[in-house]
Amino acid sequence: MQYLHTMIRVTDLDKSLDFFTRILGFVELRRHVNEKGRFTLVFVACPETPECPVELTYNWDPETYSGGRNFGHLAIA
Repeated sequence: MQYLHTMIRVTDLDKSLDFFTRILGFVELRRHVNEKGRFTLVFVACPETPECPVELTYNWDPETYSGGRNFGHLAIA
């Protein structure tokens, strides 16, 4: 079994990236923009452990996340 990443949904990608990069010191590893699906995925991780990323999922259409809905999944292969 191999840990791949943890996904969380974010409502403000710029603020979330600022928190993870400037405040926590994570680095952006890669980014995927899907215009057809209307979402952006940004993978960030601690520089010391890039093999353990956090996927920030930003859905372009507004949605209110409550009751734990912002947590998406743990990806394991």
